[in-house]
Amino acid sequence: MTRMTLTFDAVSEAQPGPKWMARWQRSWPAYEAWFAARGGHTGPTRTQCRSAMKRYMPELVATYDNLVTLAGGSDRAARFLSTWCPPRYLGGCSLAAAADGDEVRLVRNYDLSPDLNEGLLLRTEWTGRPVMGMVEFLWGLSDGINDAGLSVALAYGGRSETRKGFGITTILRYLVETCDTVDQAIAALKRVPSHMAYNLVLADASGHTASIELSPGGGIKLMPRAIATNHQSGPEVAERSAFTRSFERLAHLDRLRLNPGELNREFLAPPLIQDRYGEGFGTLFTAEYDPKRRTLGLTLDGDRWDQALHGFKEGQRVVTYSNDAVESHCAWPTEALDWSAAAKIDWRQLARDYANGRGRMIAAYLPSAANVKSAA
Repeated sequence: MTRMTLTFDAVSEAQPGPKWMARWQRSWPAYEAWFAARGGHTGPTRTQCRSAMKRYMPELVATYDNLVTLAGGSDRAARFLSTWCPPRYLGGCSLAAAADGDEVRLVRNYDLSPDLNEGLLLRTEWTGRPVMGMVEFLWGLSDGINDAGLSVALAYGGRSETRKGFGITTILRYLVETCDTVDQAIAALKRVPSHMAYNLVLADASGHTASIELSPGGGIKLMPRAIATNHQSGPEVAERSAFTRSFERLAHLDRLRLNPGELNREFLAPPLIQDRYGEGFGTLFTAEYDPKRRTLGLTLDGDRWDQALHGFKEGQRVVTYSNDAVESHCAWPTEALDWSAAAKIDWRQLARDYANGRGRMIAAYLPSAANVKSAA
C-alpha cells in the first residue's frame, strides 16, 4: 500500500518577509532542479521576464521585485518567479460554483500527487488588499479569495501545448490582487495570456459565477455553466482524459442541481473525489469558498479546517494519504510555530534526514527551543 504525507501550513504575513523567505529556502532547491531540468534556463531572459510582467501585470511589479530580492536576486530565481513562458506542468482538479438569492459558493477538488503540492494556505496584503489562497510556485495561487469576495480556482485544461504567456498560478494571483468582480476578472483574462490551456471557475459576492477556458498564448471562451474539469470544449483531444476521468467528472457536475450550501458534499464523494495517490492522482484537499462571508473551508481527510479572511489563524495539519484511507492530525497548537524563525532552518539538512528515515517534527529544526511554545 502506498502511503504519502503532506503538511499543510496556514501562514499570515502582510508583506513579504521572513515567513515567505522560510518557504523559499525550503522549496527552492526542488523547484530549481525542476526548472533547470525542464529547460527553464533556455527560456526568456531576466529582462524579458520583467518586461512581460510590467506590460501585462504592472500592479504586481513591485511585489515581484521584492520577492526576487528576498530570494537572493539570482538570475534563475528572477526568471522562475516571473513565470513568463515557464516549463510546462500538468495537474487534475474539479471545479464548480453555484449561487442563489442568498448564498454563493465556489468549490474545488485539488487532484495531484502529495509530492507536488506546497501545502501552503497564505494570507497576504501584498498590494494593500487582504488575499488568502492555496499557494503554488511560491507566490502564485491555485485558488483564492480577496476582500471584495472575488473567488477563483483553476483546473488543467487537458493539453500540454505551450505558447508565450504566464504561468496560470501567477494569473490567479493577479486576478485576486486587482479585481473585485467576475466581470473585471474576465476583462483581465482577455488581455493577460496563459502559457497553457487552463479552465477557471469564478464567483463574486454579488452571485455572479463563470467558467472560462483559457487558450495557450491568449484567448478565452465563456462556458454555459460554472463547472470545469480537465478538458476543453474545442476540437483538440484532451490528454490523459481516461486516466483523470475528466469527462465522467464533468458529466456528474453537469447533472447537479444543488443549492450552494449543498455543493461541497458532492466534492467529498465519488466520482469527484480521487484516491489514486500512488499513481499521482488523488484529492489532496477540497476547498469551499464563500464570497459573501470571505471565508474558506478546507477539507482534509473529511475534517474541516475553517479560515476567514478577516479572522485568519495560523496553524498546521499533517495528512497521510493512501489508496484506502486518509488520516490527519494537528501537528501542534495554532500559535506553536514561529515561521519568522523558520527562515533560519537548514532545509537541505531537514530533507536529507527525512530521505534517510531520520525525520523529526519540523519544530525540532528551529534555531532555538524558545521559538516553539509549550503545547501544555
